[in-house]
Amino acid sequence: MIKVMLVDDQNLVRKGVRSLLDLSEEIEVIAEANDGAEAIALLPETSPDVILLDMRMPGMSGVDVLRHLKEREQLPPTIILTTFDDDDLVLAGIRNGAKGYLLKDVSLEELVNAVKTVATGGSIVKPAVTERLKRGLENMQTDFSSLDRPDPLTERETEILRLMAGGYSNKEIANSLGVAEGTVKNHVSNILSKMGVRDRTRAVLKAFELGFI
Repeated sequence: MIKVMLVDDQNLVRKGVRSLLDLSEEIEVIAEANDGAEAIALLPETSPDVILLDMRMPGMSGVDVLRHLKEREQLPPTIILTTFDDDDLVLAGIRNGAKGYLLKDVSLEELVNAVKTVATGGSIVKPAVTERLKRGLENMQTDFSSLDRPDPLTERETEILRLMAGGYSNKEIANSLGVAEGTVKNHVSNILSKMGVRDRTRAVLKAFELGFI
């Protein structure tokens, strides 16, 4: 079972998301918090595999939660819950460690797939929102360490980077390309090395910024 914590100050939203997750036999909601401070307090005793995190909350915002947990190296895989007009917050959230985002009117299939994806090490920065992210990144300087001029990527590495941007895990990429999962892991390591970044999310953001994908 994938253990999930819901963090949202709107009770109806939490109930709606929980009702969807309750339909899945692979996911269990183990905790709910109505603000960022409560989420941080609950984290040690609940140890969720995935956090679903609202960005707009009174007091401690979703970005504040991400920063707090990231600085302490206690951040579980986290998905931002947002609305259509939260582009800036989405970007801030992803750059502070979130693995992607979902709209609050998400369908059951999208929600379950997203939770399973991030729980297994993937991200959900989807190609459908590439233009939104690129527009936002044009107005924001990257605040993480990376290479200004990464080494050129091979055709296969670029293909895998696009799939990474789609939120696919190494196993899913391997199945899609018909190669071994270990081969994909090697390619991902090469991509991170060439781009001078530490993780997949930063690689995708850097690729958006440079126009690689």
